[in-house]
This record gives sequence, structure tokens and C-alpha cells, in this order.
Amino acid sequence: MGNQIGTARFHNRRRRHAMAENQDKDGIGRAGARKDEAHNHNLASELGVVEQNILLRIQDFNDPRQEWRRLFSEFYGTFLLVIVAAGGGMMSQAFPGVISRTAAVVAPGLMVMGIILFMGKISGAHLNPAVSFAFALRGDFPWRRVPGYIVVQLIGATLACLLLQAVIGVSATYGSNYPAAEFSAGAAFWMETLLTLVLVSVILGTASGAQNIGLLGAFAVGAYIAVAGLWGSPISGTSMNPARTFGPDLAGGNFSDYWVYVAGPLAGAAAAVGIAFILRGPGGGKAGSGAAQGDLFTETAKEEKP
Repeated sequence: MGNQIGTARFHNRRRRHAMAENQDKDGIGRAGARKDEAHNHNLASELGVVEQNILLRIQDFNDPRQEWRRLFSEFYGTFLLVIVAAGGGMMSQAFPGVISRTAAVVAPGLMVMGIILFMGKISGAHLNPAVSFAFALRGDFPWRRVPGYIVVQLIGATLACLLLQAVIGVSATYGSNYPAAEFSAGAAFWMETLLTLVLVSVILGTASGAQNIGLLGAFAVGAYIAVAGLWGSPISGTSMNPARTFGPDLAGGNFSDYWVYVAGPLAGAAAAVGIAFILRGPGGGKAGSGAAQGDLFTETAKEEKP
């Protein structure tokens, strides 16, 4: 009888010990689960804060860190311009007689008109190193932004021509600009200087406080590019844009007389800035800076007089 009681007590102690161990394990498991849940909650909260900060930064167009938007806008706009400008000559080579010279020189003007209308408020729609140079020289655009604009303009122009070469199957040199065979590089230089002088004068004029910007500027600039191409293209090709010529030259591997299409537009742009000063005085005000930089964290060099 004593043995039976002892055995029963032994088994009871074992059951109580096992139950205690199970309770400890359950407690540890619940504590671990709560710890994991808290960790996951904290991680989600941290990710939520990061995501919210990113979204706020993207949405805040007055944040100076939005420069990447301007640069992408210039890259994309120049890409589209050169697709049309260089594409006309390349398509004409691929399909003789299908695209006339008139169509080839008018198309870039129409494209620029569209680009200014749909993204001019983001970056100012320069699409052209000579235009960026002119805006900076006039005081409407910060000089520190000029290198970035020029780099993305050149990249956009080059990628457009590489794409055209791959799709159309002809050299991008057919879409570039070269002095006419019967004319010297010097004659082409003066033609590019004159053509760019008027182009930049139109751009600076429609970007001034005395004019309406946006819709008027898009039509004025687009129309001038078409007109300039109609009468000036036989001698120099009517580039007026170092990036527009750089893209097909690099993709096609032919930089013959490229200096004409850098020096000419820059000289014309500088002269246009001088004329703008005579007509309207110094730049750097709110209206001109807004047109040159877009609505994205616009900086002005001077306060507008009431």
C-alpha cells in the first residue's frame, strides 16, 4: 500500500513538473511572439516614415532637391526634339522622295512647340546648350545649373540618334548638320550665328515680363524654328543647337566642322542677350527667371519693382 502511494505521488510530481515546463515554454513562446510582433510593427512604422518622406519630397515642387526633375525634363525634351530633327534626314535617306526638305525642317518646330507646352513649366524647356547659356548670361538662370543641363541635353540627343540608327538602319550622319558642299565652314558659321541670334531673341522676348509666356512662347519659338529651317537650311542645315548636332555626329562618328555648330549658336546667343539688354534692360527678375527655370524652386537675381 505504501509503495502504491509513493508511486502515485511520484507520478503526480512528474505531471506537475511537465505542466510547469509547458507553461514556461508557452510563456517564452508568447513573449517571443510579442517581441516579433513589436519588431515588425516598428519596422513597418520606420518604412512608413521613409515612404512618406519620399512621397512628400516628390510632391514638394518647391524643394530645391527636385533638380532631378529639371534634368529629366531636359533629357526627355532634347531626346524628343532630336528624334524628329535628325529623324527627318535619316528617314529621307531610308525612303527617298517620301519626306521633303520642307517637312524635315518644319517638323522640329512643331515638336518644340509641343514640348514647351507640356513640360516648359518643369525645366524651362531649354533643349539647347545655347539657350541655357543665354538664360544664364542674362541672369535668369543660375550658372551652377548650366553644366547639368548641357550634359543631359547631349545625352538625350545621342540616345535619340542611337535609337534612330538601330530602327531605321542608316547612319545618323544623314540626320546631322554640315556646311553645304559649295559653301565654306566660315559661311556656315555666320549663318548659324544669325539664325541663333533671332531664335534666342524670340525666346528671351517671350520670357520677359512684358510678354505672355507659355502658350505665346511655344507658338513663337516653334514657328521661328520652322521659318528658319525653310530659308536657312541649305547652307548650314539650321541647327542653332550644339546638342542637336552633337547627337548624330557622335552616333555616326563624324564630327566634320562641328565647331561651326558650337561657336555659331553660342555667338548668336551672346549677341541676343546684348540685344535683350538694349530692349528690356537687365534680366534676373521674377518673370524671366520663371520662364527660364520653370515653376520648380525658381530663383531670382533681383526683386521685381512694383
